[in-house]
Amino acid sequence: MIRIAGLFTAFVILAGASLSPAAAEDKTITVFAAASMKNALDEIDAAYTAKTGVKFSVSYAASSVLAKQIEQGAPADVFVSADTDWMDYAISKKTINEPTRVNLLGNSIVLIAPKDSKIDNVTIAQGFDLAKLAGDGKIATGDVKSVPVGKYAKAALEKLGAWQAAEPKFAMAESVRAALTLVARGEANLGIVYSTDAKVEPGVKVVGTFPADSHPAIIYPVAATTTAKSETNDYLAFLRSTAAKTILEKYGFKFLVSPTT
Repeated sequence: MIRIAGLFTAFVILAGASLSPAAAEDKTITVFAAASMKNALDEIDAAYTAKTGVKFSVSYAASSVLAKQIEQGAPADVFVSADTDWMDYAISKKTINEPTRVNLLGNSIVLIAPKDSKIDNVTIAQGFDLAKLAGDGKIATGDVKSVPVGKYAKAALEKLGAWQAAEPKFAMAESVRAALTLVARGEANLGIVYSTDAKVEPGVKVVGTFPADSHPAIIYPVAATTTAKSETNDYLAFLRSTAAKTILEKYGFKFLVSPTT
């Protein structure tokens, strides 16, 4: 009987030990982030996990898609938007803890072509003829009605007088990364993406940069949701740290806040 009791005690101890990984899994932060953040944020999250043991579940998509998923009840602790409009939208739907919002990053938009394209060194200025430049091919960007990069692209082209002629040639993608892929595969002659996206895709080259004053400022706000776990605040602080700044700037993002140590 003593031996059986001992075995039972051992079983209970082992069963308790088997629960510890599950307990560790509870420390998981769910992040909904703009598609253009993927490479940089993956590296930041890996650094944070190494430092704290907290793990991540990350969904990357267009900010418009993510904001609406959060509105519909998708579980998320953090929202990183590629524009202020979709963060404002989420706040208006009362899904964001507004005091935690920080306008963290800046970016720029560029004109890209496949790596082997003959198109090169395009001067993007008032009156430039994007439609002629594209020839018989397509121009890829995010959906100009909802995806931030597409909204920035349309605003720039309207200001420069190039939108009306070029509009029929546009292939509207579900996210900036989808547009990037179309160009990298040669399925579009040109594309308009963030400079940070062009930087991480070897299949494309930058042929021109849009003037900063041709479109609204590109700002990436970050905030906790109203249902965020308690450890989210520490993660948001890490996103503002010098360590995160170093990673983000490596990928070409502009850090808009004073970093914390």
